[in-house]
Amino acid sequence: MAFPGAIKDGESAGALGIDPVAQYPDVRSHRQKLGLLLPATNTTMEHELWTLLVKNRELGGIGIHSSVVVTPRPVLRTAEDLESYKKQFVGGLDAAVEHALLAQPDALVMGMSLEHILHGIDAIRGASASVTTRSKIPLFTWQDAAPAALRTFGARRIGLLTPFDRTGNENATRLFRDLGFDVVTTVGFACADAVQIAHVPDAAKERAIVELLATPENKLDAIVQCGTNMGMIDVAEKIEPKIGIPILGINSTLLWYALRQQGIRAPLAGGGRLLREA
Repeated sequence: MAFPGAIKDGESAGALGIDPVAQYPDVRSHRQKLGLLLPATNTTMEHELWTLLVKNRELGGIGIHSSVVVTPRPVLRTAEDLESYKKQFVGGLDAAVEHALLAQPDALVMGMSLEHILHGIDAIRGASASVTTRSKIPLFTWQDAAPAALRTFGARRIGLLTPFDRTGNENATRLFRDLGFDVVTTVGFACADAVQIAHVPDAAKERAIVELLATPENKLDAIVQCGTNMGMIDVAEKIEPKIGIPILGINSTLLWYALRQQGIRAPLAGGGRLLREA
């Protein structure tokens, strides 16, 4: 509190019990403040993360502060479009990091499937390393969260569900093979632009999982969903009991990983088996 303290009608009203030299915590995010870096077109990830935070009382005092990466032309129809989108996202990432740091977060979360636009684990880790160098605080990423989650279930044979087209699915397959997993099959919705990713109906995701991925012949250990703008928490809650294997949605998995890395280990409801069991 700056001198002379609280002001009533232009006159000093005293400190009102506030110690002017004390360091008070953030009232809403006093346990953990996570800076979320996500594309400006993403309307899903924040919603899913806050849904989980609000649903679980054990997560009181944990907050999300979002900083968007501006992507002015989020069209994804061709390989050239994807290359353009990559340049927009990577080019706008530094500014988003600077904006996120203004809120003094404890850590950052990369709210983007970088495998959609970058080829191979080395390129993905390079982009992430530049964020960590700039921010000097922990960065939690999909390429770290996904294998950690898969290992908790002893999963090796996986199927991928994505909003990507053929090229994006090939990139995602490469990432998970680089990480040591056997990608048995993939299904992508080939969304024509980044905004449309949020519009894929849950019913279509459910059919893709049941009819195309979790089949007896595929013999999967887990299903992994990429693309942070494609919601999955409701689908996972509904379909996991029917198929008997975990569904690792990127948003819930990233939140799980961030919390666990920051020492918060309470079982959580509403995001699938991973949050409840691991």
